[in-house]
Amino acid sequence: MVTKTASPPVQVATIGFTNKTAESFFDLLKRAHVRTVLDVRLNNTSQLAGFAKKQDLPFFLENLCNAAYVELPELAPEPSLLKRYRAKELTWKDYEAAYLDLIARRRVESSLDADMFRSACLLCSEHLPHHCHRRSALEYLNAHWNGKLQISHLT
Repeated sequence: MVTKTASPPVQVATIGFTNKTAESFFDLLKRAHVRTVLDVRLNNTSQLAGFAKKQDLPFFLENLCNAAYVELPELAPEPSLLKRYRAKELTWKDYEAAYLDLIARRRVESSLDADMFRSACLLCSEHLPHHCHRRSALEYLNAHWNGKLQISHLT
């Protein structure tokens, strides 16, 4: 008789780069054994991103953390939605509901594979995950993937 064993949970983290030095940012990734950074930012080329600019991050990740860089625009908000939230036209609750509706319409749970999140870390700018779409995205996926993801937030 063959016994089927449950697959181990997919360890995935989130991180924001604001309020962190480059040293603390890359140390957090190394200590968490992150192998891939999944960039879910809408604006990842701004000078305000400093060491986390899309142009520079792959080099830093490879050389400092032995990690890969992948853009994941499917999990980024739409520009108009983010603009309305930043202009305080939407509360966090309304923004999050609209964002969850957006990724549901994109059917990200069907187009993405849980294994790509293994030893990965979702990157955004917000320091803490409480009011950030990276947390909302993982919770949404986890609900649709029967709790496969074990989520931690690197702060």
